[in-house]
Amino acid sequence: MKIAYWIFTVLAAALMTLSAIPDLLVVDGAVEFFNHLGYPRYLLPFLGVAKLLGVAAILQPWSRTLKEWAYAGLIFDLIGAFYSHMAVGDPPSLFAGSLIGLVLVSGSYVLLRLTESEATSPRLSQPEAI
Repeated sequence: MKIAYWIFTVLAAALMTLSAIPDLLVVDGAVEFFNHLGYPRYLLPFLGVAKLLGVAAILQPWSRTLKEWAYAGLIFDLIGAFYSHMAVGDPPSLFAGSLIGLVLVSGSYVLLRLTESEATSPRLSQPEAI
């Protein structure tokens, strides 16, 4: 279970980091994409920083609360991206990345919760003979 968690988490972190870099650097392609979706240019660096902070938070082992908020933020970002693409009538090829991101981030979160509950649940012992 832990291996699956780390696979989903590393893939989600990589995807979100790769999507954050053009936003943070305000690359021409990202600006065009944002214009197409109807968003202002000044939002790009904000989202880039937010995504990178979210990635750092889901990878850190110290604060469970911070991790929970980071997962929520990343999910909101991905749902917003998916909705934005749908609202402007984009083809599936343009919103597939947000759906893949949703699967990876959601899978990471679910597997995190499962591994946490597995670690805290008492082990079933063999019944004693009477």
